[in-house]
Amino acid sequence: MTVGDPTAPTTRRAAVRAWLVDRLSLTGPLDKLAHKSVPVHRYGVFYYLGGMTLFFFVVQVVTGILLMLYYRPSAEQAFESVEFIMTTVPFGWLVRSLHSWSANLMVYFAVVHMVSVLFLKAYRPPRELTWITGALLLFVTLAFGFSGYLLPWNQLAFFATKVGTDIAGSVPLVGEWLLRFLRGGERVGGGTLSRFYGWHVAILPAAATVILVVHLLLVQVHGMSVPPGAAADEAARRRPMRFLPHYALRDLFGWVLALGVLATLAALFPWELGEKADPFAPAFRDIRPEWYFMFLFETLKLVPGGEVAGIEYEAFPILLSGLFAVLFVLVPFFDRGDSRRASSTVTLLGVLTVVYAVGMTAWGYRSWVPVAVVVATLLLLAVLARVTRHDPRAGRAGAAGPPSGREEGA
Repeated sequence: MTVGDPTAPTTRRAAVRAWLVDRLSLTGPLDKLAHKSVPVHRYGVFYYLGGMTLFFFVVQVVTGILLMLYYRPSAEQAFESVEFIMTTVPFGWLVRSLHSWSANLMVYFAVVHMVSVLFLKAYRPPRELTWITGALLLFVTLAFGFSGYLLPWNQLAFFATKVGTDIAGSVPLVGEWLLRFLRGGERVGGGTLSRFYGWHVAILPAAATVILVVHLLLVQVHGMSVPPGAAADEAARRRPMRFLPHYALRDLFGWVLALGVLATLAALFPWELGEKADPFAPAFRDIRPEWYFMFLFETLKLVPGGEVAGIEYEAFPILLSGLFAVLFVLVPFFDRGDSRRASSTVTLLGVLTVVYAVGMTAWGYRSWVPVAVVVATLLLLAVLARVTRHDPRAGRAGAAGPPSGREEGA
């Protein structure tokens, strides 16, 4: 290499890269990454939903850290600190809006992702643990939403949290203890706020990180699942797509699409703050929880008052919801792919659950917006499928060998 050699920067970068690869023992992982491939079939667009959910989680982390710089978790200062962020901090309103919208989008895409995995039978052996960790991540995501809802300390969040914790207090035997555990006392107050803040910024992020790492490792070990039936035949005929660069670029496009949706919502529909919480003010007439708990809330409203054997009637749908959550986690053990009846039963129950949840959510809001959101999601997936469609003639040089059940994905 001589003075003025134009290849000098490239050579130095290669030397630094080689040094890092050697010191971090990355030769094996990088070689594995270079040979990874993803099956190609008609339902391949659903592979990108997990990555888009991860994108919203990253946005949550980044914007959450920025908000923590100014937020004060006390009943006396929480509302004022959020108001300061929105009115005084440069672009503070946008950061909070991005955080709030990405939280809702993360929950929504996590739900859509799990629903797609359910219908595509991607929970079958050997991916039982992948499904279980994914289900746990969904529950942690819902807990993120519930704990973060109170932090602005406004009227709506205050009374919605009161209603939500009252529901938890209806659980037989442990309801009273659970109510005090959630509230940090007998009623919603400053102790509840500090407790929710601790869960939101410390306990839940730690749990989510651990489960997410395990989930991603399991995906790497077992790879992308191919749905049974016609999609499996199609995947067997077509050449798999290399993870780098073909699939990675398509996944990146999904992130860009998600960013466009998020930025549009945050800029055009900034998140409002409302009025400061007043424990002595009358509750809102139509107090409602967040949309992802609306179907359960509307179900409870249909239950008449009264009790049997000392157990209130509304406790029964709560117990059934808990039972449903357990069965949801254990789905891989009910349908292992060796029984058509079990497979059909899981699919039917999944369809009925989705229809019921969407229908009750629409009924709760007295609006067709939830249905319109589902339709918009299908259109978004259609656009994503069209843009990311893999043409085998366009990249034969980058195509991998024949697919197998152990092909790896992201």
